[in-house]
Amino acid sequence: MSAIIDLIKTEDLKAGDSMPSENALAEAFGVSRVIVREANRSLSALGIIEIANGRTARVSVPDFDVVGVLFDHIVHSRHVTVHQVLDVRRSIELRTVALAAMRRSAREAQAITDYADAMLADHSLPAKVMQHDLAFHATIATAARNPLFTIMVRAFEPVTRSTWQLGWRSRADEEERLTMIAVHRSIAVAVNSQDVAAAQAAMAAHFDQTTRALVGAGLT
Repeated sequence: MSAIIDLIKTEDLKAGDSMPSENALAEAFGVSRVIVREANRSLSALGIIEIANGRTARVSVPDFDVVGVLFDHIVHSRHVTVHQVLDVRRSIELRTVALAAMRRSAREAQAITDYADAMLADHSLPAKVMQHDLAFHATIATAARNPLFTIMVRAFEPVTRSTWQLGWRSRADEEERLTMIAVHRSIAVAVNSQDVAAAQAAMAAHFDQTTRALVGAGLT
C-alpha cells in the first residue's frame, strides 16, 4: 500500500485522476497482480482510491465518512472520552465560525439561518432537530472555505449522532431545549452580520450548554 501511496505523491495525481492499471503496478513493483489487487482494495477501504467494476481505479475525493468511522471507533473503544471530543470540536468550531462570519456567501448565510429556524419549527421532533443541527454545523464549516474543516466537522457526526439524543433528553423541560435552539439562532445572526466576536461567543456558549447537558446525562 505504501508504495502505491508514494506513487500517487510522486506522480502528483489529484482527486479524480486515473491510477495505473493493476498490470502496470505489478510490473513496476515486481509483485503479482493479486498483491496489487489486495493493496488497491485496502486503499479503497481507506478512501484513498475509488474502485468501480469495469472502470479504472481513480484517486478519491477526500471523504469525511472514513475519518468518521475512525473517530467513532476511538470513542466507543474508550481511547478518548466524549468530553475530549467536545474539547477538540470546540477548538475547531470556534475557528470555523469565525472564518464563516468573514467568508460566507449570501446563500450560505441564508442556509445557516434556515437550519436554525427549522430547529425551532420542528422542536417537538428530536430526530428532525438533530438533522437540522448537523446540517447547521456542516454548512458553517463549508462557509469557512477550508475543506479540511469540512472533513473534520463532518467526521464527528457519527459520535454526535450517538450522544445527541442523550443531551436532548437531559434537558429536562421545553425551556431548556428552546434555549439550546436559541443559541443556534444567535450564531446564525452573528454569521449573517459578519460579527466574528459575536459568532465565536455564541458558539462557545453552545458548547458550554452541550457539555453541561452531557454531564447531566451521565457522560464523562
